[in-house]
Amino acid sequence: MAGGQVAVIDYGMGNLHSVAKALEHVGANRVDVTSDPQIIMAADRVVLPGVGAIRDCMSELRQLGLDAVVRDVVREKPLLGVCVGMQMLLEHSEENGGVEGLGLIPGKVSFFGNELYDGEQRLKVPHMGWNQVKQTIDHPMWHRIEQDARFYFVHSYHAQPQRHTHVAGRCHYGTDFAAALIQDNLFATQFHPEKSHTNGLQLLQNFLAWDGRW
Repeated sequence: MAGGQVAVIDYGMGNLHSVAKALEHVGANRVDVTSDPQIIMAADRVVLPGVGAIRDCMSELRQLGLDAVVRDVVREKPLLGVCVGMQMLLEHSEENGGVEGLGLIPGKVSFFGNELYDGEQRLKVPHMGWNQVKQTIDHPMWHRIEQDARFYFVHSYHAQPQRHTHVAGRCHYGTDFAAALIQDNLFATQFHPEKSHTNGLQLLQNFLAWDGRW
């Protein structure tokens, strides 16, 4: 059901108010910021956000038993992963000395590095601010979003999926990296839709209309 009920998974990491407000703004009938597995599984769509260190995010997610809930969600309904919420979907991250992820998408998360250059210009890490995203597939989540549209990023690590078929969008910051990932009814972004103005709100509106097929 378009609009519908959305659950934003709350595992104690970050302020989720802006995500919830953005979803309400684009037409969600109800948004629950919750750690209750029953409410999450009863929702029409689910958002897995994430900010901060991936070690802390994975630890809190597992401590609350929400890692199993995320695995159940992706078998049944559309799931949107955001920022660290996207990185957690992969198998492993280099951050914090090495952290095991959920393993829903084969691949790893790597550090940009301390010697990152664009030509002769040295780039700051974290990658912070607006950057263009090249859509690599035609997907309902890109509806009414122009090619090379700009989104807002804040991250020092980037996803490297094993298979290019899991990549829905790419970005360049010293190196090409996956800005959006897909697998069945899962869509995830390294950028923050809720901080990306018109394009980000359009993507969230697309999520409310997406039935998980493409």
